[in-house]
Amino acid sequence: MFNLLYNVLQESLKLWLALAPYLLLGMFIAGVLHSFLGQRFIGRHLGDGGLKSVLKATLFGIPLPLCSCGVIPVAASLRKEGASKSSVLSFLVSTPTTGVDSILATYSLLGPLFAIFRPLAAFLTGITIGAFNWFFNPETEKKVNLHPHPRLPSPFKVKEVFRYGFVELAEEIGKWLLVGVVAGGILTVVIPQELLTGYLSYPFLHFLVMLALAIPLYVCATGSIPIAAALIGKGFSPGAALVFLIAGPATNTVTLSFVYSRLGRRAFYIYLIFIVLVSLFIGWIFNLLWLSLGEDVGLISPQVRALPQFLTLLAGTVLLLLILKGFFKPRKETGAMRYQLYVPDMTCKHCKMTIENKLRRLSGIKGVVVNLEEKTVGVDGDLSLEEVKEAIREVGYTPDKR
Repeated sequence: MFNLLYNVLQESLKLWLALAPYLLLGMFIAGVLHSFLGQRFIGRHLGDGGLKSVLKATLFGIPLPLCSCGVIPVAASLRKEGASKSSVLSFLVSTPTTGVDSILATYSLLGPLFAIFRPLAAFLTGITIGAFNWFFNPETEKKVNLHPHPRLPSPFKVKEVFRYGFVELAEEIGKWLLVGVVAGGILTVVIPQELLTGYLSYPFLHFLVMLALAIPLYVCATGSIPIAAALIGKGFSPGAALVFLIAGPATNTVTLSFVYSRLGRRAFYIYLIFIVLVSLFIGWIFNLLWLSLGEDVGLISPQVRALPQFLTLLAGTVLLLLILKGFFKPRKETGAMRYQLYVPDMTCKHCKMTIENKLRRLSGIKGVVVNLEEKTVGVDGDLSLEEVKEAIREVGYTPDKR
C-alpha cells in the first residue's frame, strides 16, 4: 500500500512540475485578457443574433481561461443582457474546452499536435452547436443592453492583471487542477498496460469509454490534460484522449442543468447530442491525421526544451502556494461590515471593480466587500453612509440602504 501511494505521488509530482511554468505564463496572459478586454467587450458583440454572433462567441470563448463552473455565471449574465441562445451555447462550449492557460499546458504535456488541434476542435464544436441551434431552434433576438461602465484607470488595469491571473484564477482552477494531476498519477500507476489488448483493443471502444467518463465528470480544461496524458501512456488512442479533452470540460451535471433550465429543453438536447457527435468525429479525424503522419510519437509528446530543474521546482512551488492560499483565504461577508448597501444595477465584474476602486480611494476607508451575486456592497471605515452612497453614485450606480 505504501509503495502504491509513493508511486502515485511521484507520478503526480512529475505532472505538476511539467505543467507549472507554462500554466503560470498562461495565467499572466489570462489576466491581461481579463483586464484589458473584459466581459463588457464580449457582451457587446453577442447580442445581434445570427451566425455572426455565433462566430464571435466561439472566437471570444477560445482564449478565455474560464473553467466549466466559471463560465456559467458569465454565460448567465450574457444571456440576461440579451445575448442569443445560439451565441451562449457556442460560448459555453468553446470557453471551458480551451484557453490560453490550457493551450500552453497542453503543449507542455501533450505536444504540438494536440496544442494546435485542441483550439481548432473547440472552434469547430462551438460553431456547429451554435449554428445548428440558430437554424433549428430560432428565437426572437434581442439587442444587448449593456450597463454604461466608466473607464477604469490604467494603473488599476495593470494591478488587475496580477490580481485576476494569480489570485482569482488560481482560486478558480486550483481545486480541479490538483484533482486532475492526482487523477493522472493514479491512472498512470493503477491502469494495467494489458487492459487495452483485450476487450478494449478496438479504437472506437476507446472513444465510448472516454465519453462515459467525460460527460458526467467535472474537469476543467487544464485539469483534463494530465488525465489525458496518463490515458495515452496506458495505450488509449490520441483521438480518444482528444474526445475526453473536448467533452470533459464542456459537459458535467452542473453545466447540463444550466443549459436545460436557462436555455430550454431543445437547446439542451442540441448541446449534448452535438458535443457527443462532434467530439467523436474530431477524435476520428485526429487519429487519421496522426496515422498519416506516420504515428510519430514525438508529435503527441512534450516538445519543449527541458527547463532548468531549479526553475521547474520554483514554478511548481509558486503555483502550489497560489492555489493553497485560495483554500485558506478568509471569506468576508458584506453583513459583517459597518454599512451594507444594495446596488441593483451592478451586473458584472467590471461593475464590481469600478465600485471597489472608487470606495478604496475614500479617506477613512478600512474595508470593502462586494458580493456580485447578491448585488451588495459592504463598507467599513470612519466615514458617513452618505459619503459611501455619493461615491457609488459618482461612478454611475444606484445604492440603496438595506
